[in-house]
Amino acid sequence: MMTTRCASACGQADFGWLQARYSFSFGHYFDPQLMGYASLRVLNQEVLAPGAAFQPRTYPQVDVLNLVLQGEAEYRDSEGNHLVAREGEAMLLSARQGVNYSEHNISKDRPLTRMQLWLAACPERENPLLQKRALPQQTHVLIASPDGADGSLQLRQQVWVHQVTLAPGEQYSLALHGPRAYLQSIHGALEVRASSAHQEQLRCGDGAFVSEEAQITLQAETPLRALVIDIPV
Repeated sequence: MMTTRCASACGQADFGWLQARYSFSFGHYFDPQLMGYASLRVLNQEVLAPGAAFQPRTYPQVDVLNLVLQGEAEYRDSEGNHLVAREGEAMLLSARQGVNYSEHNISKDRPLTRMQLWLAACPERENPLLQKRALPQQTHVLIASPDGADGSLQLRQQVWVHQVTLAPGEQYSLALHGPRAYLQSIHGALEVRASSAHQEQLRCGDGAFVSEEAQITLQAETPLRALVIDIPV
C-alpha cells in the first residue's frame, strides 16, 4: 500500500532568513495525524539565507541527518566539536542530552539548501558524534544504515536511507527490510510501483508512505533525485 503526501499539503514557513517545508509536525506546524512515521520523526527541506544561523539548541534522542543540496554548512556543538558539510555531502549528528548544537550558513552570498531528517535513536548505542560522507553521482547510494555498510553513515536505529538518481525513462528497484518505508522526491517526477502492483505518481517535492510492500520500483519521468527511507521498526 502507498499513500501520497503532496508537497502542497506540507507545512510551510517563511521567516525571511529561513524558508522551510515540513512533511511532519515541526515547530509552529502541528498536525496530530502527522507526528512522524515510525522512527522517522522529522523530514524538512530548509533554505537558510546567506550568513544565517540556527543558534545553539538541544535535540531529543535522535540522529540528525543533513543532505546539503546547495551551499555549505558549519556545525558546532558545546563540547568543541566542529564539521563543515558542502553541496553533495551528507552529515550525521548523533545528538546527546545536555549538548547544544548550532548550524551556520558560512557563505555570505549563497543560500544554504538542505534536507534534514530526524531518526529516533537507540539510547544504549554509542556512535561517532559527527559523521560525513560524499554522495557520488550514481544511480544508487546507501547514505546511512545501522552498520555503516558500503561506507554509509552509521545510525543508532534499524533504518536504511537510500538516494536514487535517475535520468528520464530509467528505473531502479529496491527491496525493503520490513513493513514500512517513506519515499521522498527531492526533485523530479516519477512513477513508483510496489510489489503489490499498486502505483502512484509523484511530482517534485512529493512524498509517499509505503506499508506492507516487499519492493518498490522508481521510474523517472524527469531527471530525478529521491530518497527511500526504509524504516521496518
